[in-house]
Amino acid sequence: MASAGGPEARDAAARAADPVPHAYWSHSAPDLLACLRTSEQGLDTDQAVERLARFGPNAVVERRDTAAVLLLVRQFASPLVLILVFGAGVSFLVRDWMDGGIILAIVLGSSLLGFAQEYRASAAVAALRQRLALRVRVRRDAAVQQLGAQALVPGDVIELAAGNLVPADGLILQARDFLVTEASLTGESMPVEKQPGVVGADATLAQRTNCAFMGTSVRSGTATVLVVRTGRATAFGDVAARLRQQPDETEFTRGVRQFGYLLVQVMLVMVFFVLVVNQLLGRPPIESLLFAVALAVGISPELLPAIVSVTLARGARVMAASGVIVRRLDAIENLGSMDVLCTDKTGTLTTGVMALDGAVDVEGAPSARVMRLAYLNAAFETGIENPLDAALVAAGTRAGLDQAGCSKIDEIPYDFMRKRLSIVLAESGDAGAHRIIMKGAFAQVLECCSTLAGPQGPIALNMKRRAALASFFQDRGEQGYRVLALASRHRPAQLAQAAYGRDDETDMVFEGFLLFSDPPKAQAAQAVRDLQAHGVAVKVITGDNRFVAAHVAGTIGLDAASMLTGQAIAAMRDESLWHLAERTTLFAEVDPQQKERIVRALQHTGHAVGYLGDGINDAPALHAADVGISIDQAVDVARESADVVLLRPDLDVLRRGVEDGRRTFANTLKYISITTSANFGNMVSMALATPLLPFLPLAAKQILLNNFLSDLPAITISTDNVDADRIARPQRWDVAVLRRYMLVFGLISTLFDLLAFLVLLRVFHASESTFQTAWFTVSLLTELAVLLVLRTRVAALRSRPSRLLLWSSGAVAALALALPFVPALAVPFGFVVLPLPVLGAVLAIVGGYVLLTEWAKKRFWARH
Repeated sequence: MASAGGPEARDAAARAADPVPHAYWSHSAPDLLACLRTSEQGLDTDQAVERLARFGPNAVVERRDTAAVLLLVRQFASPLVLILVFGAGVSFLVRDWMDGGIILAIVLGSSLLGFAQEYRASAAVAALRQRLALRVRVRRDAAVQQLGAQALVPGDVIELAAGNLVPADGLILQARDFLVTEASLTGESMPVEKQPGVVGADATLAQRTNCAFMGTSVRSGTATVLVVRTGRATAFGDVAARLRQQPDETEFTRGVRQFGYLLVQVMLVMVFFVLVVNQLLGRPPIESLLFAVALAVGISPELLPAIVSVTLARGARVMAASGVIVRRLDAIENLGSMDVLCTDKTGTLTTGVMALDGAVDVEGAPSARVMRLAYLNAAFETGIENPLDAALVAAGTRAGLDQAGCSKIDEIPYDFMRKRLSIVLAESGDAGAHRIIMKGAFAQVLECCSTLAGPQGPIALNMKRRAALASFFQDRGEQGYRVLALASRHRPAQLAQAAYGRDDETDMVFEGFLLFSDPPKAQAAQAVRDLQAHGVAVKVITGDNRFVAAHVAGTIGLDAASMLTGQAIAAMRDESLWHLAERTTLFAEVDPQQKERIVRALQHTGHAVGYLGDGINDAPALHAADVGISIDQAVDVARESADVVLLRPDLDVLRRGVEDGRRTFANTLKYISITTSANFGNMVSMALATPLLPFLPLAAKQILLNNFLSDLPAITISTDNVDADRIARPQRWDVAVLRRYMLVFGLISTLFDLLAFLVLLRVFHASESTFQTAWFTVSLLTELAVLLVLRTRVAALRSRPSRLLLWSSGAVAALALALPFVPALAVPFGFVVLPLPVLGAVLAIVGGYVLLTEWAKKRFWARH
């Protein structure tokens, strides 16, 4: 049941006090402004604070990562912990207060240890996420402010532009060429134009063209929107609440889950075997039950969630210090396993600082007319903000140009299929007439032109002149220029219209070219070589023309001849693309859907694919990639689609992120593989010894203490050093190898355990308490030793562990040897002081175990 102050209760109270009509889309803007007691200038701060308390934060799912009480409860909700609590209850039931108290104390210690580590990790991750929180332009206190999206409340007025994610449900107050992609709600992949107005109360979500909805993204244009619903009251929140969708399972999460199933199977078999054997031997049922329970817990790495959280969170903090923010912790493993990186060239391989190097006519000569037309197109454009328009406006301002005498009539927005943008202007010296100014990709602008500008007026565009224009375009592209084409058309007063569309982009006059420079970064070639040296193949996927793309690729050391164009990809079947994508380095002139096809083709051939992009057109590929990577300055839809965000658009930053990801994954895998193999070996030993010994090899409380103490150094494994060879190549989760690893090294542990049993019983004729003390010491020391031996794939003495791991292991080893000498600890756990010959034999067995494990490790990794 939800608490009185919980989010469910608050939602109910908010709904009861909601003044907005249910079908708000069927009401006019003035009516809704009045209902919400607001205006087009927005709320004041006091109103917003009161409404935030009433409606709650604007979030579909409230983040509870750092909720201490819930984390603590989760520690005790583990099936393993509940099994132990049951065992303690059985002990209390038969009045064995000491054993029951010891079991509860160990449960409490393990749970509090796990809680402390997970709480710190989740708090650190929450702080990192906060750095990437979605921010929105909001009208508050009669001024436009940048606020976090979670602070939005009904009655706020927000401003949206191309690239923004819509942060709440609202009514359109004003719009200009406002196209929104609603695929996340309606499944419709094509953008929908949104305009102010009123629609019927029975309109479906897709028919509500006067509304914008949370979770959708702005494709082009601008709009002012009145926020009507927030959080779980939105259409998106309603869908999420009904479906309770979880994020796609990563390879890492899937591997942990499959490995967990394996452990459960082994645990059930062993527990059943031991329980049956103890009953057949006539041993006390309560003692047998507690032993079986302890055995079940002993084979399970119960601190695995805490260790994984700590290791991944520490990795995220280290990566953040290197300029890489992880939005989803599981993505660290995918970043480490990435073996193909697909990236756009602008801003990552090039400086990303566009400069206009020339505005030239059809003959290639500098042209003031071309400069002025291009300036007006860029200055009046209100759709997608981009560095090309910024460079044009800056160059025009330096040249003394302005917008005086011109007024905007309409805009035909840019889209990724047409690859062009048209602005319609009225000029004061030409009453009633309009001028269409178009700029965009060369081929797409040229197809709209029937003439080109000449000194005496327009000249017909024949095949020869088209070829000459194409030759100029190719020549400048091969020199490294990004080339846009410019065209215009004069509409006399009698043909002027109030609104224009794509059908009006015909019979244009080709005016000339715009030449932009964006040189490759000085360190880009080295960054590409470094990634390749780490086993990551770099592929460039760009919408730019093939000539400039080939120039940049060749400059940074990629094979420019290995190229596929969007036109060629469009004509290919998927099977052909699967074959060619792996062998291709450069993909040019591609659209957003083709970017996604390329990523999926590479995945189909077994690659772990990373995609680095920052634009609206990159969102589908970012979603499809195994690890989506964006930059801090990216548009909202790209940044929110990404798993990893770079604070600087630099491949060297990404290379460091890949290294940190591999280091984090390696340390996580160390804990899982070493701890489970050691626990498996010990549990097999106890299962085999149970029918052969006249007493239990270890008491239940001794097994739990052993497990608890051996986990203490394991917590520090997140700080451990990782060998260079583990960082130098991609790493993948392989449950089959882990299974073999557990069997090989677990059974080596069992072999030495059985040797210890034989020596203790046949040579020293040990009593029950001496036997249990000696084997407890052997078991704990071998677990600590194997942690230091198996943490590296090379000889242990050639690879230095972290100081924290080394010192914590040494401290626990010293405690294991000292325990029998401390009566306050020895008596409750049933330990006795070992005779020197027995202690010497124990240390000799541990030494032999270390030597054989070192030899087996070398053989194992030589084969795998």
